[in-house]
Amino acid sequence: MIIDQEQKFKEVLSKIEGKINERSFFNKFLEVYPEVWKKHKITFSKFNRSKQFGQTIPLPKPEVSLRKEIRVWLQKQ
Repeated sequence: MIIDQEQKFKEVLSKIEGKINERSFFNKFLEVYPEVWKKHKITFSKFNRSKQFGQTIPLPKPEVSLRKEIRVWLQKQ
């Protein structure tokens, strides 16, 4: 979960030059918000370490979850 995701996505969108697709958006997001990306990955790691042995909780990797959020957001635009 990214705080103020809508606002951040709009800012990233305004900074993309050329064709806008999921890959270019993802790369530009990492370039513009490296600290948000780092925090997103840390949260994922903490959650994975906190679950008890034998318990499975399906949680997508940070890259997959961010790409999905970008895809959904771009479809709404």
